[in-house]
Amino acid sequence: MKKYIIIAMLLGTFSISNAQNCNCESNFEWVKKTFEENDAGFEYYIEKKGEQAYKEHNQRILSKIKSAKNINECAPILYEWLEFFRSGHIAISLKETSQNQQIEKVIPNDFSEWEKLVVDVPKFEKYLKNKKVQDAEGIWFSEPYKIGIKKEGNQYVGFIIESGAETWKKNQIKLKIDSNFDSSVFYMRDHSAVESNDIKFLGENYLKIGRMMLKRIAPVLPKDEAIESYITMLNAKEPYLEQLNSKTLMLRIPSFSNESKAAIDSVLAVNKDLILRTENLILDIRSGTGGSDSSFNDLIPYLYTNPIRTVGVQFRSTKLNNQRMLDFINNPKYGFDEDEKKWAQAGFDKLEMNLGKYVGLNQYDVNSRSLDTVYEFPKHVAIIINGGNGSTDEQFLLAAKQSKKVKLYGKTTFGVLDISNMYFIDSPCNEFEFGYALSRSKRIPNFPIDEIGIQPDYYLDEDIPEEEWISYVNELLNN
Repeated sequence: MKKYIIIAMLLGTFSISNAQNCNCESNFEWVKKTFEENDAGFEYYIEKKGEQAYKEHNQRILSKIKSAKNINECAPILYEWLEFFRSGHIAISLKETSQNQQIEKVIPNDFSEWEKLVVDVPKFEKYLKNKKVQDAEGIWFSEPYKIGIKKEGNQYVGFIIESGAETWKKNQIKLKIDSNFDSSVFYMRDHSAVESNDIKFLGENYLKIGRMMLKRIAPVLPKDEAIESYITMLNAKEPYLEQLNSKTLMLRIPSFSNESKAAIDSVLAVNKDLILRTENLILDIRSGTGGSDSSFNDLIPYLYTNPIRTVGVQFRSTKLNNQRMLDFINNPKYGFDEDEKKWAQAGFDKLEMNLGKYVGLNQYDVNSRSLDTVYEFPKHVAIIINGGNGSTDEQFLLAAKQSKKVKLYGKTTFGVLDISNMYFIDSPCNEFEFGYALSRSKRIPNFPIDEIGIQPDYYLDEDIPEEEWISYVNELLNN
């Protein structure tokens, strides 16, 4: 995403009518109309996929919409409609009040009758302590639940021992895993089922089920330091630097969010001398969150070898989209200084003069960044990536890989960068938040990233577990 990736809220701007009937069908019509009139990628994807495919998609979704009974059933269908266009920079998020209302309705009728597995926990703990061979059976923790997993027939069944959520009670079945570890189902806070065939142990003390990570708390087994380090990396909320050996540093950056910029800049500033006298730098950005290009700005000098070219974006100019610029000026929460407010005002004026068009806010479509200094160290920069990297992560990679020092290791990124700069508005009855995109890259159609991703220079195949990627790359750099 370009230089300024700022998410704005616009409350109560639209209503379908003064007497809004907020059923699923009216919400669908509002989302559809708003997206068609304002999203920067709408025309691009209609041209790519065709009017007939879009018409058939609308008919298919409308038939599902008509059967939705409440907003909890409606929201996933609305999101399915959006997925016709792309897999990222779209959003339908239930407001907390809507979720609570739905949960309150469901609890008395459904959750109290949820399937249970009643287990004598002290007796189960004694059984676990005496087991000779360890498997998925055990007592595990996954915030905010303490879960027992016991083998029952041809599956492992997870049951609640303690719960920090009002929707889950003791003995209720939280998860099931096929005994061959081929399939699983994990029930979420609202008891919706999430199925996955991605089930694996990380050492003996961690069990990954899809996106869920469980930590074993009984029986107590020896720690694997390599696994513990990997889990620390996965769970890190803040960036940190670790010295792997005399020749290699590892910098973990979990996110390029606006909120992370200060922490990233601080780690770089505190460790500048160490970085500039160390031969190798491993930069691990796996499973990032996207964010703001400004968050990686101070990192670029350590990678730089030659001018870095960045292709700009154009904004779709509509009355709704352009309001964001006035929000920047008038709403103190954005913290714009006087120069930034002047930029926003100039941007608003330019957009308003070109309603219905795609408008570049910078002077040039392509920006070239040149620096005065090329540092001798680090000589080699390895950036570790995976399918969880998208948006701003990918914008960083497009810049970084222009350096002669940089190579990418891992797996192909998510592929969500061409249509960007998300904007969020509330639905007419304030039941959910709808997110779409304001800008499209000048790279398309000649150099698309969406649905394709950025490939690594060195593919780390399935025989190299993710928890070993850092040590594997470290070994390559030091040989």
